[in-house]
Amino acid sequence: MGALLPATRVVDSINRWIGQRLSWLILAAVLVSAVNAIIRKTFDTSSNTWLELQWILFSIVFMLCSPWTLLSNEHIRIDIVNNLMPRWLRATIDIVGHAFFLLPLCIIMVVTGLPFFLKSYAIDEQSWNAGGLPQWPAKSLIAIGFALLFFQGLSELIKRLAVVRGMIDDPSESTKTAIEAELEQHVGAIDKR
Repeated sequence: MGALLPATRVVDSINRWIGQRLSWLILAAVLVSAVNAIIRKTFDTSSNTWLELQWILFSIVFMLCSPWTLLSNEHIRIDIVNNLMPRWLRATIDIVGHAFFLLPLCIIMVVTGLPFFLKSYAIDEQSWNAGGLPQWPAKSLIAIGFALLFFQGLSELIKRLAVVRGMIDDPSESTKTAIEAELEQHVGAIDKR
């Protein structure tokens, strides 16, 4: 187990790097959406290319930032119930969830998503909409996103096993949620006044 912990740091740093950079594509998607809406309302014209681009930008963020979400412990769970449980039970639930649900789902999605992408790439699949974009780049996101999520899930599983064995402190307890960090920032700003 101890030999695998350095590998978790590599996976974590890769997914953090990808997530932090690609999360900015949300801004790009909003700008594309806003410009497309303004042009459509002002000039009574529209472009399927820009509409599909906004969908692809959102898809990139959704699929390729999900490992970063898991790493940051910002994924969906019932926090009220989860916080009432002892640490060992939370870690055990995470171990079972990762080992029997998350990792098998990721494997299934990569195994089925890869041929889905390869077939689309082989025929150079294009959008059915006039002026639309090629479809194969968006379809590649399924295999890539779930592969990254698989490795992050494996990293989280290794860390949870290490927590249960007492080898490391629970990394999810040391990280602050986005709300906690924002609240601390606001309290700090009030204190400076």
